[in-house]
Amino acid sequence: MLRVMVRRSRDLSYLSGDRAQELDGVRFGGPGWWWRGAGDTTEASVSTRALGGSSRSSVVGYDLVVAAPRPVSILLALDEDQAPLVVSAHRLAVAASIEYLEQRALVVRDRRGGDDRELPARWSRVLSYTHGLNRHGEPHLHDHVIVAARPEGVERVLESRSLFAHAAAADSIYRAQLRHELARTSTWIPWRSFEGVEHVEGLDEGYRSLWGGHHGERGEKLHWTREETRRNWRRDLERFQSEVMVATPPRSRGWLDEHAFGAALEGRREVSRRHLVTAWADAATFGVGLTELDASIDLLYPALARSRGVREGVLGLREARMVAQVREHGPRPLGSRELVGWRQRDAATERFRQRDADRERSRSDRSR
Repeated sequence: MLRVMVRRSRDLSYLSGDRAQELDGVRFGGPGWWWRGAGDTTEASVSTRALGGSSRSSVVGYDLVVAAPRPVSILLALDEDQAPLVVSAHRLAVAASIEYLEQRALVVRDRRGGDDRELPARWSRVLSYTHGLNRHGEPHLHDHVIVAARPEGVERVLESRSLFAHAAAADSIYRAQLRHELARTSTWIPWRSFEGVEHVEGLDEGYRSLWGGHHGERGEKLHWTREETRRNWRRDLERFQSEVMVATPPRSRGWLDEHAFGAALEGRREVSRRHLVTAWADAATFGVGLTELDASIDLLYPALARSRGVREGVLGLREARMVAQVREHGPRPLGSRELVGWRQRDAATERFRQRDADRERSRSDRSR
C-alpha cells in the first residue's frame, strides 16, 4: 500500500535517528538509501536536504509510505535465508514506484499567457528509509520515501493533486514489480487473486491471522535489535495455528487476467493512462516489471503515451477494454515482444475483414 503523507516540518529525526536494527544483516547497508542524492542518511542535517518548498506554501515535502503486502512481510520472519532477497525485491519495487511518479505524476502548474499547463518536473533528491516492524512488533516491511514539495530548478511547488491522483497506479506498480522480483530471485511465488488479495503460494493463511496488522491502539515506537526481533517472532510462532489455504493460483503466468483488467475499469465513462496502468499491474497475476508494463501500455494505447499529470488524455471504456480483440485472439501476453505479435494478428484480421468488405461492395456494384 502506498500512502502520500504531507510534510510541513523539516524535522526528519524520527527517521534519521531510527537505525531499524530489526533488519540488520538482512538489508544492504543501513536503513536509509538514496534513490537520487548522496550523504549520511543518519544525519538529520543531511536528510533534510531532500525537503524543500516555497514561501507561498507551508508544505515542504511528502512522505510516501510504501508497504509490502502482509504475506510478503511475513516471509521476513519465516525464511531467514531468503529474507535478504525479500528486502532487495522490496527496494527494487519501491524504486519502480518512484520512477513512475516522477515520469507521470510530477508536474508543475504554469498559468502564464492565459493557458493552464502542466509542465514536467524532476526531484533533485529522493531519500528513502526501510523498516521491518510495525508498532506491535509484527513483521511489516515498508519504506518512507522523502521527496520535496518544490522540484528541481523551479520556483513553484509541485501539483499535489497529480501526486495524489497517481498514488494508486504507483502502488499497483510497486506490488506488480514486487511479485515479479520475488518470483525471479527467490523460491517464493507471490500472486494476486481476482478479488485483489495478495497471496504467497504455499504460505499457510494461519500466519496472516497470527500477524494480522490490525490493532485498536497505535502502540509505541519500537527499537528492537535483530536478535530481539528474531526471539520475539519465535515466541509469536508458538501461538501459530494452521488454517486451510483459501485460494489456489492459476496456472498461466505469462498472460494478463483479462477478467480482472476489465472489472477494474467497469463503471468508468472515460479511462486515462493511470487507470490503465493500475488495471494492467493488478491484472498481472504473478507480477510484471515497470519497463514491460510501460512498453505494453504505450503499444496498445499510443494516443496516451505522452499523458501525465491530472489532465491526462482519455479513452472510451470500450476502446480501453479491447473486448472484441481479446475475444478473437485470446488474452494479451505480458511480454512486450509477445504483445507485438498479438497485435499484428489483430491488424491482419482487420485487413482481411476490410478486403472481404471491399469484395462484397464490388460484387454489389456489378450486379446493379
